[in-house]
Amino acid sequence: MKHTQKIVVTSLMMGLVIVCTMFIRIPIPLTTGYVHLGDAMIYLSVLILGWRYASIAAAFGSVLGDLLSGFAMWAPWTFVIKGLMALITGLILLELNKSKKFTPATRNIIAMVPGGILMVIGYFVAEGVMYGSWIAPWIGVPWNIGQFVAGIIIAILLSKAVSKSNIMKD
Repeated sequence: MKHTQKIVVTSLMMGLVIVCTMFIRIPIPLTTGYVHLGDAMIYLSVLILGWRYASIAAAFGSVLGDLLSGFAMWAPWTFVIKGLMALITGLILLELNKSKKFTPATRNIIAMVPGGILMVIGYFVAEGVMYGSWIAPWIGVPWNIGQFVAGIIIAILLSKAVSKSNIMKD
């Protein structure tokens, strides 16, 4: 993919992260948080663009989703957490793709899980610091795990469809 094309696709993925974060969400009971499908677009970004451009789409798309949804207090945390989520996933995938030990889908899943775990830990720490309690953040842990697992499944399914186009060809 040419540089200009990568910039355009990065912007598109950023927009998809925003939309899937803002408009496809489920409130978490007993909290002010919610789960969303933005992680699916972050993972798909990694599969399409690689870690560099996907990290940009993830960090900025997620932050804009927070800001436009009225969750500005989460924006700094989200920028770091979602950017690192894409970075970790992409770097692990890069290494796994060199070895060719597993099928492509298995490599994708293996790479996405640590990114999701980082997200769960990141928001646990963020909530603990923001609210001054290390008990309350436990409510969000299973929801965040569900969010990244759903994101993995959706990204794998969408990547199969997208791989039939030229967008994933370098």
